[in-house]
Amino acid sequence: MKKRASDKVMPPSWEQLRSWVALVETGSVSAAAQRLEISQAGVSQHVRQLEESLGASLLDRATRPAHPTASGQRLYVQARDLLSRASHMTETVRALHRSKRSLLRLGCVDSFAATIGPQMVRGLAGRVQRLRLVSGINPGLAEQFDNHQLDVLITTDDPKPAAGRQCLALFSEQFLLAVPSDFQVPPLASLQQLSGLRPFMHYSTRSKMGALVDAYLARHDPDIEQVFEFDATDPLLSLVREDLGIALTTPLCLWQSRYHAMHLKCVPLTALRHQGKAYPPLQRTFYMVYRPDELGPLAQDIAAMVRVAVRELQREWVSALNLPANLLSVNEDR
Repeated sequence: MKKRASDKVMPPSWEQLRSWVALVETGSVSAAAQRLEISQAGVSQHVRQLEESLGASLLDRATRPAHPTASGQRLYVQARDLLSRASHMTETVRALHRSKRSLLRLGCVDSFAATIGPQMVRGLAGRVQRLRLVSGINPGLAEQFDNHQLDVLITTDDPKPAAGRQCLALFSEQFLLAVPSDFQVPPLASLQQLSGLRPFMHYSTRSKMGALVDAYLARHDPDIEQVFEFDATDPLLSLVREDLGIALTTPLCLWQSRYHAMHLKCVPLTALRHQGKAYPPLQRTFYMVYRPDELGPLAQDIAAMVRVAVRELQREWVSALNLPANLLSVNEDR
């Protein structure tokens, strides 16, 4: 029975196209069957089905061995391209599925979580099914990472080489002196002299922040009295705002507590004098620590998200807090 033009023509199946491509490339039914790991009868059947569905002769059977006709050659070229694109489609879909983790556990210091954390959550929403953001101080976070309770660690501790882990420097920020808005800083004053006018507020030495500041003061002004010590930025800057003290802090911490920071005056360390010379800069660097075998290409994506977020934050605090842009530098190393 002849097919009417109105009859629906079904497209060839993937199996039929694979058999045809294999037959043309190997030159024989037996070799094609061996490549596809099917029977020779299966290959021959697929070829007959193709000829019937397309209404065209694909093989010139008058020759030995049989060669593809012009129609058969056209089908081979298009089938090979179609199979290649189908394979690429499958791989890209699988890669996307593999890249979307079921759970990502990210640990970071409090100032990072409060300022850059929101951008990280938005950026990772399409890459992970669940995100667990853990904040705290460096020692506790490092222990969780070592115990495989965290997949990614954002830390200001100096990286320690270890097998199976990698570290990327993300960005650095310089410390500055926060004083009450009406506080007049005497010309060429030292930190020691200023601490005689207002008590010096310290970060807890349990944190990397506090350890950095204490080590800096020990080198330059060891006689500064340590009376007040805080684990968190909010209470520390609230007392500075109330004209009860002064403190060394960073742009990220100021942005974290911008409700208080809006009412403070910030002085670069280089504007102060120690024994007639400008104080050297003090900075902290943020690193991302991860296990490459576990995180894969997502690591570079996270690093890129952080760097973009930091630049956006930099523009905001320059405008809102009138801080110099050069207090922050983004590390572009991959």
